[in-house]
Amino acid sequence: MTDNPHSWNDGRMREIMGSLLRYGVLLAAFLVIVGGVLFFIQHPHEFFDYSTFKGEPPRFRQVHLILSEAMNFRGRDIIQLGLLVLIATPVARVIFAFIGFLIEKDRIYAGITFVVLIILFISLFSNYLMF
Repeated sequence: MTDNPHSWNDGRMREIMGSLLRYGVLLAAFLVIVGGVLFFIQHPHEFFDYSTFKGEPPRFRQVHLILSEAMNFRGRDIIQLGLLVLIATPVARVIFAFIGFLIEKDRIYAGITFVVLIILFISLFSNYLMF
């Protein structure tokens, strides 16, 4: 019996999840570096005062604004997009694992993964949920 490299099994699932994490982190790092370079090109003489803490402006907390400004090649928004990709990478891995366990018909692990996914979504979107 030959093992098809494209068949669905635990080894294939681990390989895909490893690649998902690796490429997600590499994409995030690339975006942060490109955004940083663009930011310093766009603001060559700007002085930053770090003696007092200033929170992020509201536009850096809204995904649709970050995406639209990143498409306009604004350095700081591209950095924020890179951070969003970094946060989304492990969430995508959990979603992929859930789908993989459903394909394998492994109900116990699919259930555990679903609970983890719910906890992730509650923690990520708790500002928008009314409890």
